[in-house]
Amino acid sequence: MTRHLLDVTDFSVEEINAVLDMADAPIESLGTPLASKGASLIFEKPSNRTRHSMEMAVVQLGGHPIYTRGDEVGFDTREPVEDVARIMAGYHAVIAARVFEHSTVERMAAAVDADGTPVPIVNMLSDWSHPLQAFADALTMRQRLGALVGRTVAYIGDYANVARSLAEISLLLGMKVRLACPNGFDAGAAELERLAMIGDGDITQTTRPHEAAEGAHAVHTDTWVSMGQEREKEARRRAFEGYAVDESVMKGAAGDAIFMHCLPAHRDDEATSSVMDGPNSVIFDEAENRLHAQKAVMRWCLGR
Repeated sequence: MTRHLLDVTDFSVEEINAVLDMADAPIESLGTPLASKGASLIFEKPSNRTRHSMEMAVVQLGGHPIYTRGDEVGFDTREPVEDVARIMAGYHAVIAARVFEHSTVERMAAAVDADGTPVPIVNMLSDWSHPLQAFADALTMRQRLGALVGRTVAYIGDYANVARSLAEISLLLGMKVRLACPNGFDAGAAELERLAMIGDGDITQTTRPHEAAEGAHAVHTDTWVSMGQEREKEARRRAFEGYAVDESVMKGAAGDAIFMHCLPAHRDDEATSSVMDGPNSVIFDEAENRLHAQKAVMRWCLGR
């Protein structure tokens, strides 16, 4: 059966750990499963890190990446999502898409499954989840902190796709997750209940950043204004006042705590420059690990 990665929860705990092991292994051990094959990289939303890391991941697996803008495929305007998926599956060994709506990648996966085409669909980001970032984050935490079971990860800011995938992978790996989000930008009761049933970790939520970061081994944040939310910029800044990760927040974390941000960052909004450039920051290692995590994910989906 073709393996897709649409959400972190598509993989079991054992599979997540296997992918992380592969991501940490020498590149030679991954082989070249994409030799003489193509990879379709569809971007409804542009990205610096995602484009560069995915193109290089495909190249290092022996393949040829083809970058395609959203207006070139025209999901449901030029042709249906399902038709795009079937067409690309005839050319490529893997299809990866960075989309606005999560239902797009779900429809793509359903279309290739219905045809029995063994081409994995990889979610490079949707409005619901960002699983590739979560794998890179887990890889970075494991490299810096060692075993993650029982460790505490704090996420401060807007509970959206990045936070959701981070919480999922952290819980699956047995971590304690603390969310600090302002009212209206937090995880609702149903979402907290869903997360509580994932893995062996536990999750709590507060409106106080210092409380979430107290004793945490990893402190994460993300931009308060994502692509497409520019009109909400000033309202969001007001809503998130007091949620910047600064030195006082990091001071309350564990002694070996690391600071993480998926980037791009609005410096001195969601995090101060002194924290981002400080000794606890691993943001650029985290960015590089997108490449290594994505190679491992594609290798796994192409054949364990």
